Amino acid sequence: MAKANGKNWLRAKGSAAGSKVTFLELFFDLVFVFSISQLSHALAAHYTPLGAAEAALMTFAVWWVWIFTAWVTNWLDPDKMPVRGMLVVLMMLGLVLSASIPEAFGDKGLLFAGAYVAMQVGRSLFTTYAMTRVDRANTLNFIRITAWLVAAAVFWIAGGLLEHEARLIAWVIALAIEYIGPAAGFAVPRLGRSRPSDWDVSGAHMAERCALFVIICLGEAILVSGRTFSELPVSGLTSIVFVTGFIGTVAMWWLYFRFGHGRAAHRIEHEATPGALARQAFTYGHIPILAGIIVHAVAVEFMFSHPHETGDLGIAAAVLGGSGLFLIGNLWFKGATSGRMPLSHLAGLVIVILLAFVAPLIEIYLLGILATLVLIIVAAWEYRSLTGTAAAPTIH
Repeated sequence: MAKANGKNWLRAKGSAAGSKVTFLELFFDLVFVFSISQLSHALAAHYTPLGAAEAALMTFAVWWVWIFTAWVTNWLDPDKMPVRGMLVVLMMLGLVLSASIPEAFGDKGLLFAGAYVAMQVGRSLFTTYAMTRVDRANTLNFIRITAWLVAAAVFWIAGGLLEHEARLIAWVIALAIEYIGPAAGFAVPRLGRSRPSDWDVSGAHMAERCALFVIICLGEAILVSGRTFSELPVSGLTSIVFVTGFIGTVAMWWLYFRFGHGRAAHRIEHEATPGALARQAFTYGHIPILAGIIVHAVAVEFMFSHPHETGDLGIAAAVLGGSGLFLIGNLWFKGATSGRMPLSHLAGLVIVILLAFVAPLIEIYLLGILATLVLIIVAAWEYRSLTGTAAAPTIH
């Protein structure tokens, strides 16, 4: 019976329907709209070196639980009732995880850790069962994955029971275990390690899932600008900040979707080992993209609240850091999927670094305008250099 059930739960590979993102997957992503909102607010509210470290850790955790689910639904069919039930349970746990983010390093540490562990280990066990006697290679893969997630779970739960810096250290260890896992092939004694050829993924599905997550993050940046602008008296300065934040977000959208996503989807669909490329370009390469958008949203809040501030290196780091991290992520992503680093992005990073030297002398809202201008220049440069290139499919 397990064999029949497993077969019934898998996507039909090789067909258009087999790579289609389902409505349930989109519904699942709504939880992460809340997560991204909570992360940006947590960083803005606790903008200290320690607060930034805590927000970074939670960002890594949120991304990891989402991308692991995206990999699983690349194989399992969300239109099948058992898989649908699994995703709904994950949604509920994800809502608990998101709700506990503001107090994850306070009174809700164990709640955050418990929800995270339940999502990671529970989903992995479910997928192992679904693969049993259907796909031996992936059954072994998910047994290995479960072993690594259980090892990390010990530190997640221990951290939830500890306090302050001890919690942060325990959770850093837990994340390190989980992040090393894919790069190490989830090696387990006697079970060996997975090979790139084992990860037979639908490249189109993976590319679309990650693109939708980027849209979620960009949407949160738009919401931050709109919400803050609506709460402030209308003035020339607030209007300038609002337009700057909006244009910066649009430039990020352009940089990712005009050539990045289209090229990646095309490349991974024709890759001999799509799993290896998906791990490099999507699992890891999208992390600085996500971080850049979140920091950009926080920077817009600071531009509204401290427009004339000068000499605050922390706020300046947020304003420049959003653009810098986003460019780093796109360098990684586009380099992995095209085989070369875009010169426009490298030049943009150099400009951001140079701006850091003069940032203490510039008012925050002007620094924000310059950071946005860097993104516009990079986008225009890339458009000029790649428009008309046959190997550059685009999205409409």
